[in-house]
Amino acid sequence: MTDANAIKEHMEVIGADGVHVGTVDHVDGERIKLTKADSAAQIEGAEGQHAQHHHYISLGLVADIEGNQVRLSATGANAVMFEEEEAG
Repeated sequence: MTDANAIKEHMEVIGADGVHVGTVDHVDGERIKLTKADSAAQIEGAEGQHAQHHHYISLGLVADIEGNQVRLSATGANAVMFEEEEAG
């Protein structure tokens, strides 16, 4: 398992394919909370219930931490499907 203490605010979260998924707000339990302004829902232009709130990525999807990037084991497109909302 990844050392959650190594994940810091403002780190870039990228998929296994190098696609930008979001930016770390902070680690919340077993999940990475993404910033509102830079979550995949915002990037993809999602509206309605998925826009304007935080999304989360499970720490279980983290494959590695390299420099200022959190690399996921899933591609960017697949990671977006695994995103959770605040209630989890």
